[in-house]
Amino acid sequence: MGRRAAKSLSFAEISYRMARPLAHVPLAPGTVYRTAWLRRWGANPTRLAQKLADQGLVRRLGHGLLYAPRTSRFGEVPPSDEALLDAFLDGSPYVVTGPERWNALGLGSTSLFARPLVYNTKRTGTFELGGRTFELRRVAFPTDPPPEWFVVDLLRHADAAGVDRDELVDRLCRRVRAGRFDTDRLFDMAARFGTTAELEAVRAVTSPAAP
Repeated sequence: MGRRAAKSLSFAEISYRMARPLAHVPLAPGTVYRTAWLRRWGANPTRLAQKLADQGLVRRLGHGLLYAPRTSRFGEVPPSDEALLDAFLDGSPYVVTGPERWNALGLGSTSLFARPLVYNTKRTGTFELGGRTFELRRVAFPTDPPPEWFVVDLLRHADAAGVDRDELVDRLCRRVRAGRFDTDRLFDMAARFGTTAELEAVRAVTSPAAP
């Protein structure tokens, strides 16, 4: 008895069979995923990521990151910096600092950086994620940093921010006297997270003898 001929499948049936497993992957539009996170929906997350990418359900962003695209009436919306960093750092704490935060302190900084400066607990280096570049540094920082912490950070990066350090300290002294910053918190942030240079600068502007 001859072998039964294999049944040929239509294009629609092939497409259906390929798409069926992906129906169990509840991707949220606008969300960035780590490839490893796909393990909850399949034993081989790398293969599953490839299938999702092949069907246009995700965009590859580099470093194992995948983006489930979200569209608006203007077209596809790129992932936010927060979404990129949350996924890349796997949910670990981080804080974005640099010119945007320094300039808002009113201490004379008007600098601009080509890439965000991100303090975190995992990685150090320059990374391109989804076409954007981030400068990551593994250093200590407080949970929910107050403005006084950003002051200490600016003191440390005065040269990079294009601010004369003496003028910066003078402006800080005036802001402290005007009640713009909490002196106890400023000293605490300098003592915990600053170098000797930042601590001495803060000690000078918070001293009763400060000009």
